[in-house]
Amino acid sequence: MPPLPQGVRYVIVSPVKDEERYVEKTLRAMIRQTVKPSRWVIVDDGSQDGTPQILQCHAKDCSWIHVVTLPRKTARQPGAPVIRAFHAGFECLGNEHFDFVVKLDCDLEFEADYFEQLLGRFQQDPRLGIASGIYLEETNQEWVPIQMPAYHAAGACKVIRARCFEEIGGFVAERGWDTVDEIRAQVRGWKTRHFEEIQFYHLKTEGSGIGDQRTNVMHGEVYYLTGGGTLFLLLKVLHRMVLGKPFILGGLALLWGYLKPRLSRKQILLNGAEVRFYRRLLNQRIWNRLVKAVGLKPKAEVWGLN
Repeated sequence: MPPLPQGVRYVIVSPVKDEERYVEKTLRAMIRQTVKPSRWVIVDDGSQDGTPQILQCHAKDCSWIHVVTLPRKTARQPGAPVIRAFHAGFECLGNEHFDFVVKLDCDLEFEADYFEQLLGRFQQDPRLGIASGIYLEETNQEWVPIQMPAYHAAGACKVIRARCFEEIGGFVAERGWDTVDEIRAQVRGWKTRHFEEIQFYHLKTEGSGIGDQRTNVMHGEVYYLTGGGTLFLLLKVLHRMVLGKPFILGGLALLWGYLKPRLSRKQILLNGAEVRFYRRLLNQRIWNRLVKAVGLKPKAEVWGLN
């Protein structure tokens, strides 16, 4: 891969809350990076453990690390509170120039060249708008890669080209933000994806902060808010009932999560064209699975309307 052009700048914003068990590993991984950010704003969203002390200790030694402390709130919640914290950190960047912005969680670990590799992929493809590596979680004392749709970039460590970020209006402060951004980007002609050869470690499993059932309900709500269609929903529910946690109840929780905002007629986060695009994308995934099951080669997934 050719070296990155001089002057390429990226900034990182990290919402964090009660991560004393993991944040040290994320800090050390960033300090080791071969290509460092021009600024890393870490937003402590009211931690009640030793997280603030760990952050301040490293901020003293690294001029590019800036810690912002928000007032203490109630228990941990995923989705919107995370993005509200991100917005608070992003505002601290002021008028600083950057080419890429990163939303980075503080329960991750990655190699020293993680961002150099990822930024290199952006250099190779000027239409790449949003990307990440693939993440691994520990299962039965073994690190297992988590499967994602080809167009999806992991929300825990997501790199976005500045122009793309501006065109999609940034992150929406609602659950489902990390699907909405990709749909909006693709509709505007940007590519979104992850790279399986670039890996990072998610040090705690998804949903461990709020529990399996609340995570299932949240996934159902997100599916509604992003305008997903009925066929794909039914397949998701069946899949979660058989393979999800807990057995049977996981699928029912997902269905309830979908029905609750639908019955209350909660506003969908996408416009009509974006919803149609997303449903087409989901239907293509179903079709590709069927084609693959009979031994044929599936179509490449669409990247956008252009």
